[in-house]
Amino acid sequence: MNGNDATAFNLTQHTPKSVFKVAVLGAESTGKTTLCRDLSAHFRSPWVPEYMRTYLQAKWDSEQATCTWDDLLPIAQGQIELENELAQQATKNTQPSSIGSEQDSNPKKYLFCDTSLFELMVYSNWYYGDCPEALTKAALAHHYDLILLTEVDTPWVADDLRDAPHEREEMSAYFASQLETHNKTFRRIGGDRNERVRQVVEWLEALR
Repeated sequence: MNGNDATAFNLTQHTPKSVFKVAVLGAESTGKTTLCRDLSAHFRSPWVPEYMRTYLQAKWDSEQATCTWDDLLPIAQGQIELENELAQQATKNTQPSSIGSEQDSNPKKYLFCDTSLFELMVYSNWYYGDCPEALTKAALAHHYDLILLTEVDTPWVADDLRDAPHEREEMSAYFASQLETHNKTFRRIGGDRNERVRQVVEWLEALR
């Protein structure tokens, strides 16, 4: 497929060594944003919003148009720029989380990412049967210390951008297959809001 000139985009990930990054992936309307917000509040750490939603909502509001192939690389760059900016912000986080202590001289610095370039790559292949080479290379090169795949156990909520309420199970299975194909270790996360946070806190505490 034709698309934007990849040389115009910088998709390099910059993560300070002190920052532990968690990527939350999954089908639409499965609680990714809610989980990131809840974890951010629990750990008093920043979280990275899904840039694609901001970008496409603005496009919808101004043009009543949806995502096209030419939007993929601009979205990817916006996402990684936001992630890199907030990763730097995370290094300044000195507040102990609720599982830490005031005496902790080296509190863990977390960054919770509501999606990643891997998710954008998966959606590109799902909808277009292809993905820009630059996006694929970046998505596979980027590293996260913990990858979570949200279960399809939350109600689907309609909005201007969501379009596949009956494909969430199939989409979730596709995410799992792509993670496995590319040797990306991940954990499934489900349950209500409190259960999800409790489970992630338990996992992160074990990884400290």
